[in-house]
Amino acid sequence: MANNKKSIIIICGGGPAPGINSVISTVAKAFLKDGYRVLGLHEGFKGLFSENPKIKEFDFDHADRIFSRGGSTLIMSRFKPKNEKLNTQLFLQNNVKLLVSIGGDDTASTANRIVSFLEKENISISNIHVPKTIDNDLPLPDRNPTFGFHSAKDEGVRIGNTTYEDARTSQNWFVMCAMGRSAGHLAFGIATSCHFPMLIIPEMFKEGQITLEKVVNLLVSTIVKRKSKNINYGVAMISEGVFHNMPKTELDKIGIAFTYDDHGHPELGNVSKSHIFNMLLQKKLEELQLEVKTRPVELGYELRCCRPIGFDLTLCTLLGLGVKKLFDEGISGCMVTANSRGEIAPLYLTDIQNGEGKIEPRLVDVKSEFANLCFQNLDYITEEDYTSALKYVKNPSAYDFNKIVTIG
Repeated sequence: MANNKKSIIIICGGGPAPGINSVISTVAKAFLKDGYRVLGLHEGFKGLFSENPKIKEFDFDHADRIFSRGGSTLIMSRFKPKNEKLNTQLFLQNNVKLLVSIGGDDTASTANRIVSFLEKENISISNIHVPKTIDNDLPLPDRNPTFGFHSAKDEGVRIGNTTYEDARTSQNWFVMCAMGRSAGHLAFGIATSCHFPMLIIPEMFKEGQITLEKVVNLLVSTIVKRKSKNINYGVAMISEGVFHNMPKTELDKIGIAFTYDDHGHPELGNVSKSHIFNMLLQKKLEELQLEVKTRPVELGYELRCCRPIGFDLTLCTLLGLGVKKLFDEGISGCMVTANSRGEIAPLYLTDIQNGEGKIEPRLVDVKSEFANLCFQNLDYITEEDYTSALKYVKNPSAYDFNKIVTIG
């Protein structure tokens, strides 16, 4: 039976990020206050293509209760429609006026296509997207962070500091890996905040020139440099993106049968990247006859559903209120963004797509003064260390940081 009361639908696509519930809560309360029904759809887009969608209708109590919680009160899904039939009755029977999507750029473009299809069926609704990723790789204006990034980084820093304390206490080394398929923002933020002596992100290498040997040699470089200073411990951070940017011939050397997604990318969540690099490092240390104890630490899924910190609670509140503002102004088919002054503005996919219609990821600017100062604070072999390094390795130049990476 149709319900004539106006409503909105909220869906979440992709993986979790701290602050999703904060966005949902803010959007729900803003529209409930204005007399709308607020429907949350479980399993993302899958719900829109199901004859029996799982719907959560929000009231103030539930919306208010979830505001500061981690995770998502709506079950998430990476479902991407192909030839499935859209449930148009869902929109008609509930008098839906707005589709709010929360996710990455794929989620945004899918929402746009759904609304365009509905228009052809004479069903007119608005859609506004809230950009989300802990990778911080969406090119938002003013280089503003994507929500969830700072909370995930904060949790990573908590674990990173504890790991570094273990290294100092036990006098050993840890090889740590953090999420970030295309960009190294998370690894960079955690490593610099924890004063790790080594940081390896894909942006440090020329395109197509990342190899397992280079990464392992950087690990050896920091261990030897610290040994020469009589420091026998440390944590080395590697972004998982180095795998994403390696040629397949390099991945084949590992001996692990990687599975690949629909885009041909290795499914990095299926393997422990830190374990792989730690084993390769141990093999190299054995060849060099260096007695160094190393252990792997994987920063993965535990970062995605932590409670949002104050920064993200504020940002998500602003974005949620921004959804209502843009909707009231009749703006649709866009992402909601907020600049450093807290001003809301729409951002359209066409604004950030290249000539081929693709969105290039926002990378760590390794040529910035900030990045260069952070790189200078790491421990690694340079030409002036060759003499002291000869005590541990025969060819110090092979472990020279400046000869391995390109950041200047």
